[in-house]
Amino acid sequence: MFSQHHIARTAGSGSLTDAAGFSLIELLVVILIIGVLAAIAIPNFVGQKAKAVNAQAKELARSAETSAETIATENDGSYENVTAAEINRVEPTVRIEASASDPYLSATTHGQDEYSVTVKATDGDEYTISKDAHGEISRTCVSPVSKTGCSGAETASW
Repeated sequence: MFSQHHIARTAGSGSLTDAAGFSLIELLVVILIIGVLAAIAIPNFVGQKAKAVNAQAKELARSAETSAETIATENDGSYENVTAAEINRVEPTVRIEASASDPYLSATTHGQDEYSVTVKATDGDEYTISKDAHGEISRTCVSPVSKTGCSGAETASW
């Protein structure tokens, strides 16, 4: 089966000079690489959180817009009743109380043929959807706190 030469070689393979595990240098290199990767990844995660906050506020503004159109449908096409309380009645998921942890509907304006809804994000940015008397819809963003929250500027369209 096995030759005596093979058995002797196998038995002698566990000498004291064999290294088991990793050397200190190898471990330090691995730790250094992990540190560099973490330094690259952490700012990306912070940027993603800001994008998520803005996306959440924009979605709330769209929900408020849909609710405003529902209110107009219930009132023969008039936007006179587009208020925060009425939007919350139509769509209870639209927050109307100030909150530090969730975006909320901070302001509305209304008229016979026009309205606007403004949502405040948790980072202070404000997203507004307006419909004018001609039926044109505009979406604007104002970043009064960071001055760069609206696509890198203080104001922008979205």
